[in-house]
Amino acid sequence: MVDKISSWKFVEYFADEPEVISRARGRAEELGIESITPSVGQHLALLVSATGAKAAVEVGTGAGVSGLWILSGNEQVVLASIEIESEYQNQAKLAFNQANIPASRLRLINGRSVEVLANLAENAYDLVLLDADRETLAEQLTLSTRLIRPGGVIVVTHALWRDRVPDTNMLDENTETYREVLGLTRGLDDYITTLSPIGDGLLLISKRSS
Repeated sequence: MVDKISSWKFVEYFADEPEVISRARGRAEELGIESITPSVGQHLALLVSATGAKAAVEVGTGAGVSGLWILSGNEQVVLASIEIESEYQNQAKLAFNQANIPASRLRLINGRSVEVLANLAENAYDLVLLDADRETLAEQLTLSTRLIRPGGVIVVTHALWRDRVPDTNMLDENTETYREVLGLTRGLDDYITTLSPIGDGLLLISKRSS
């Protein structure tokens, strides 16, 4: 049997993170923010590149780590980033400035995730990243399905939640939340879904092209 833990560690350390993102990660750690891992970041950048994404939205700006990865995918993508904590947004602004991200490629939105998502344009986004507000995650997923264009991708982080989701003995609220979200994806007939073990688990949901 292959040592899956060793393979997971190899994948995580294989990722090469730019210095400007590493600095943002350090500031996130000082604030107690759990950022996506570099391997997850590389997956986001690859998705942006492969889909030729022009518009992306993320729930959970944090200190800017995930946003920088998304923006690194190509030079055209414009990011709308949602965050309720003003202090986090200030740190993210610093990270985006240090990375020389033009203001035309970035829209920072302060507000509750479900309220903002409900007011975004339908079929207008190529990538939606859900990385905050677990208590409304199922609702966020439902709202996100109306936001993405055909060929677009919804990305849900922490989908295996500390490796607890596969263990049926684990019944805590957070674990059950991710189980609920995984269950919702089974009813999405017009979408292709896959679950990856990278990071803390990465759920990818792509809207079928007609």
